[in-house]
Amino acid sequence: MSVALGLATYFILWWIFLFAILPFGVHRTQEEAGEVIPGSEPSAPDRPRFLKVIGITTVVTTIVFAGFVWLRMSGFGLDDIPFFQPPTGSYAHPS
Repeated sequence: MSVALGLATYFILWWIFLFAILPFGVHRTQEEAGEVIPGSEPSAPDRPRFLKVIGITTVVTTIVFAGFVWLRMSGFGLDDIPFFQPPTGSYAHPS
């Protein structure tokens, strides 16, 4: 795998996991807290934990990416998965 492909894959995985992790831990909205900041959406989080979310996203992405790289380097491919193989030979079709 080239460095460019590795970086592109990591970047895409990072964004996917960011949006998957982002809603976790949002306990209250600004509207529920009663402290809506002027110019912001009332449904915005009361305390957005951006640094924590970025850190968790980076750790999760790094673990998944390391597994992806290990799988690619191991030589494992789709040919190694035992799919259902239809029986061979001629079939007698009932008429």
